[in-house]
This record gives sequence, C-alpha cells and structure tokens, in this order.
Amino acid sequence: MTGTVLDGHIDVALIESDGVRVRTLGRYALIPYGAATRRLLERTLDAAREWNFAATEPAIFAEAEAALTDAQADAVSTLLDTAGLSPGDIGVTGFHGQSVLHRAPDRAAGTVGRTRQLGDGQRMADRLGMPVAFDFRSADMAAGGQGAPLCPVYHTALLRTLDDPARTAVLNIGGVANLTWWDGAERVIGFDTGPGNAPLNDLVRAHGLGEMDRDGALASAGRVDERRLAALLRHPYLHRDGPKSLDRFDFRADMADGLGPADGAALLSAFTAAAVGMALDRLPRRPERLVVCGGGRRNPALMRALEQRASVHVEPAEAHGWRGDAIEAECFAYLAVRTLHGLPISFPDTTGVMRPMCGGRIARPRP
Repeated sequence: MTGTVLDGHIDVALIESDGVRVRTLGRYALIPYGAATRRLLERTLDAAREWNFAATEPAIFAEAEAALTDAQADAVSTLLDTAGLSPGDIGVTGFHGQSVLHRAPDRAAGTVGRTRQLGDGQRMADRLGMPVAFDFRSADMAAGGQGAPLCPVYHTALLRTLDDPARTAVLNIGGVANLTWWDGAERVIGFDTGPGNAPLNDLVRAHGLGEMDRDGALASAGRVDERRLAALLRHPYLHRDGPKSLDRFDFRADMADGLGPADGAALLSAFTAAAVGMALDRLPRRPERLVVCGGGRRNPALMRALEQRASVHVEPAEAHGWRGDAIEAECFAYLAVRTLHGLPISFPDTTGVMRPMCGGRIARPRP
C-alpha cells in the first residue's frame, strides 16, 4: 500500500496467517517510488477533489492507476526475491492501492458514502501470477458503512499478544489518525479520531521546509495558541460518537493560516493530540495506554503532545515487538487472507455496517 501523505514509499510486508491468527511475520520493506510517480499522485489527488464523485472520472485516474499498480507489483516481486520466494509460495496478495477521495455516509440525509482507491487488482494478479485481494472498502460503503477504518480487526490480533489488552488501545497516525479499542472479549471499536500527519506535512511543504516536521523540530520550536486550539476543538466531528471516518483533506493545513511555520506546526500537532484525547473519552472504558504505529510515532513533539493533551501513556509499536512501519501493510495482507476465506473485515462498531461483512474482491491471474 501507499499512504495518503505520499511519503514516497510503497509499504510491503509478508505474513503467514489463516485469517485469525498471525503465525509468522516475514520480511517487510519500504520501497521508494520515483519523483515522477509522486508528482502524478499529487496531481491525481487535486483532480479527485475537483471531481468529487461527479459523473465522469478524470482521465488522470487511469494513468495513475496503471503506474501505481505496476509500481506496487514490482515492489511485491522485489520483496519476494529478497525473501527467496516465488509467486507459487504465496496464497494471496492484499492490494490496498492509493486512496484519492473518501466521503463518509450522511445518515441524516440518508445517503451512502463513496470512496475511490486507485488500483487495478486484475492487472496486478496478471503481472504477479498470483491471486490478489483488492477493493476492500466499496462493499462496506454500499451497505451503509463508513468504509474505514479497516485496521481494527488486525489491531485486535496484535492486542491479543499483550498481557493487558483491556487497558490498551492502538493508535495509527498516518494522514488521518485512527483508533482501535478491544474490550478483551467480543467487542471491537474503531474510528478515525481526527487529523494525523497530513495537515502538518502540508504546512511544512507550503513553507518550503521539506516534506515533514522531521523529529518534531518545528513544532518544538513553536508555541501553541490555546485560544485558537480551543476553537478548533469545537469542530462537530470531534463531538460525534463512532463509527465515523474522514478523508485526508477534511482537516487541512489552513487551520494554521496566519501563523509562522513553528507556531503553525505546534498548533496542528496539539490539535491532532487533543482530538485523540477526545476520542478516548468516548470509549466505553478509557484506556491507560496507547500503542502508536504509523509515521506519527517518529515525531517526538507529537508523542509528547499525546501524553500531555490526551492524558494517556504512549508507547511506540516497537516497544511490544511490533513493526511500526509495517503494520498497515501487514494489515492488508491479513485482510486479504480473510477475504480469501470469506471472513468479515468490517463490523458494526468499526464501520457502522448492520452486521459483520466480508469485503474485497479476488482477482486471479489469467493465462
């Protein structure tokens, strides 16, 4: 998969699983894609927002989908080569693709949501010579679900490896931040808490200061405008119970308009963290600890803000032997196995569907 923040990498991970237990975590890699592909994806995201699910898709979608599919198929082949494996050794590949637009359902208006991930599953299956599971979100949204987040079922499999899962939640900070909480028995709750890295990365790029707030240096040098933060925290999304989901651009860098880059980064980091705290307050039982995965765990300023503004102890995924850079790729490998076996990947307390349901489609290689 590739994330919505367009960090320049394709995430690929190899796991052994029956769709319930994860038996073995194999190799993983973050394989760079070229600057030309990144520029193509950036233009595609711009075109997607302008399109906004109108009748005819922009022509750039087809170009980007082919380029992305081929690049990700090549990344899978590279990982298999380094692991000494052939396509015949693999049961299924999970291909999430690239999210370019997501619109949550509007229950008040009675409208279902819509989502678009670029990725041609049949093209990938033909290139790799193995089954490919893809299009994981569309069926859920057609059934009235949010289509996101899909990671809670995998996060729960990871939580089962801990001694005290009932007091722990998993927070993934990608372009958007999402949370998974498990009661230790049957109930799993998951939803998007608010922005993740996307507004902060966009702010840094807009000021010509690189691709991200590396090591949280910019936010650490700034000061949070508490009055402005309090106004941001009145956003209606933050005061709704889950299930709920966000598009990468639902919260934007313009929340920091008028501030210098350091103060802007401090504000956006504090907002992401405080939104997580509000999300924790809406759970049936507030966890004492957050295990953080995704790129946000590498930002010390953001991790400190979580401790302070979400009032929770935070630990990176690696503190528990998890692979923070690989978890999302592992997740879609796991979901691919579940799709292959007809097991549900979305649930009433994660996406809001009426009953647990399977998602994804399987493409098999053609002769």
